[in-house]
Amino acid sequence: MSEQQEKKTVNEITMNVNLRRTREVSRTKRTPYAIRMLKSLASRHLHVDADKVGISQSLNEAVWSRGIQKPPRKIKVKLIKYEDGSALIDLAAEQ
Repeated sequence: MSEQQEKKTVNEITMNVNLRRTREVSRTKRTPYAIRMLKSLASRHLHVDADKVGISQSLNEAVWSRGIQKPPRKIKVKLIKYEDGSALIDLAAEQ
């Protein structure tokens, strides 16, 4: 965690992500598909490789909160890009 705090951010984006496309896959694969969707979205918007995108613990728990068959339809996330070319997807703070 301290290593993440020491990195300098280059870009930060907050966005609402619609996860309705998870309903197109079989119900036992929906939440893993949602995680892959979030990673591909972050790599596309932040111009980094998908394997360099990490997901925070809080976001992972929010997506998996209702189990493997019922991920949330929408979720608000914060995309953070670091100097070294890596990225992190975090759950946006509710205000």
